[in-house]
This record gives sequence, structure tokens and C-alpha cells, in this order.
Amino acid sequence: MPTVMYRKFEKACSIIEKYEAQPSKLIPILQEVQNEYRYLPEEVMTFVAVSLKLSPAKVYGVASFYAHFALLPKGKYVIRLCDGTACHVKSSQRILDSLRKVVGVDEKNPTTANMLFTVETVSCLGACGLAPVVVVNESVHGQMTPGKAEKLVQEMKDKEGGEHVSA
Repeated sequence: MPTVMYRKFEKACSIIEKYEAQPSKLIPILQEVQNEYRYLPEEVMTFVAVSLKLSPAKVYGVASFYAHFALLPKGKYVIRLCDGTACHVKSSQRILDSLRKVVGVDEKNPTTANMLFTVETVSCLGACGLAPVVVVNESVHGQMTPGKAEKLVQEMKDKEGGEHVSA
């Protein structure tokens, strides 16, 4: 295997080896691959399929069935806004509009060109008592407002040395 190609699949190889190339471990393998690459690249899923002696269609079927898996690249900061009943009633749509505006994304293009932010909605985050709720990567932020959302994004931009947003 050429060096460049090996580097591309090196992490996937170690993950597959960790699970002893057992096809029954497909989901945890895909979870770890996604943690490494921040999504499931098609060529890596094909590599996993071949390594586990599964069809690429089977691996793609599993990856596309579960909402947890991402088939498109996501930003460094994945901002998930709950749009479940409790959050929706407390104006989650206004927060979503504010997040998209301040980050510079829309429904069709949820990830910034610089791969810093991805904004998406989820059906429920299970934190109704904190509604409306935003989760950035694994960090939960409750009782969100459009202003608090803008401040949260600004803090992330400042951490990255980025530009300021206008509130």
C-alpha cells in the first residue's frame, strides 16, 4: 500500500485491529472512525467493509440508518439545537435563525466553508427542563436565547482567533 494511501487509512486500520476485524463490531468501529475523521468518508467506509469482509452496501446501510452517523464533513464545533416540543414552544426557531445568521450557514449548507461550524437541529436532546437547549459538541447550554447563542458563537470564534459578530 503506498505511503500516502496508508496514512489516509492508518487510523481506520488501528480501529479495525482493535476490534479484531469482527463484522459484529461494525457499529462501534464506525463510531470510532467517525470520532477520528469527524464524519464517515465514503472511501473509509469502503475500506472498513473490505476489511470486515462485508459489502460496502451493508456498511453504508448501517451508516445511513442511524442518525448518529454523519456522511458529510462537519465543522470543528457542531452546534445542535433541540427542536423538540418543549424547545419549539420556547422559540427554538428564533435561536436557529440567529445561529445560522451569525455563523453564516443555511439549511442546505449547514457547515461553514472553513470547517469551523456546523449548525443542525435535532428532534430531542432529552433536557426539556433546560429548554430551549443547544449542545456544542458535548457541552450542554440550557435556557438559550438568540442573544446567548450569538455570545456562545463569539466565544468559540474568539477561542479560534476569529472575527467578531454583531449582536
